[in-house]
Amino acid sequence: MKVTIVGAGAVGASCAEYIAIKDFASEVVLLDIKEGYAEGKAMDLMQTASLNGFDTKISGTTGDYSKTANSDIAVITSGIPRKPGMTREELIGINAGIVKDVATNLIKHSPDVILIVVSNPMDTMTYLVHQVTDLPKERIIGMGGALDSARFKYRLAEALGAPISDVDGMVIGGHSDTGMVPLARHATRNSVKVSEFLSADRLSQVVEDTKVGGATLTKLLGTSAWYAPGAAVSALVQAIACDLKKMFPCSVLLDGEYDLNDICIGVPVILGRNGIVKIVEIDLDKAEKAKMQESAEGVRKTNGLLQV
Repeated sequence: MKVTIVGAGAVGASCAEYIAIKDFASEVVLLDIKEGYAEGKAMDLMQTASLNGFDTKISGTTGDYSKTANSDIAVITSGIPRKPGMTREELIGINAGIVKDVATNLIKHSPDVILIVVSNPMDTMTYLVHQVTDLPKERIIGMGGALDSARFKYRLAEALGAPISDVDGMVIGGHSDTGMVPLARHATRNSVKVSEFLSADRLSQVVEDTKVGGATLTKLLGTSAWYAPGAAVSALVQAIACDLKKMFPCSVLLDGEYDLNDICIGVPVILGRNGIVKIVEIDLDKAEKAKMQESAEGVRKTNGLLQV
């Protein structure tokens, strides 16, 4: 199993580290445009192999896509990160050109690759990859919902005063501060609805804290987060590589599901060896459907800024 990660910055390097530690891939290739950067990150990570007990080979390359040939899965993290006060949507002009070039080069050397898009604005970048490649739609996946759901579960556990292993919850919709739809009504603690433990006001606060989870970290760190995004990507990669048939909310191209068409947005999917095995449609109440439609309108507005 060969995995390529384009972009050896904080998110890409964290992703490579988590994949290596889980020890399910034979090879991870880091690629970056900064001279020596990916090579240095790869060497640093390889020097942890004996300490962390993995046999995955990690290598780095400066812009040489031939080194990525025959990748089974490729992750696109490249692009400029958010700075404090920036929205994900403000990154579209620069990142669209980068993502288009990266996707084209990856497919040139690995025509059967499954692509996972992390670059922001993530839903729009995922849609862009569909527009500029001929890959089947089950092989193009946007990461956002997996990360947003992890942040939702963190906030739920915090509010409940419970171990996070007790908590389950999901975020669908767009990967943006205004587009996320945390499904509080469906969230549970060991199969008991969290509304049995939390007041409506406290649960509403959890939802709002989740929606600004990325912005909160950007303000604290001065740039985008990397540990949780890297972990989220590695979980998707493992689900695909190991054919786990696990369910994650991911940004995928919809064709009538959730009454939406020609849009990439976060919904629950089953992931396996060939990418998306199934899009799962869950029952939404009237308010949840309205929020999902509102989120989709926001994503379409951002998509309209694309120049393919």
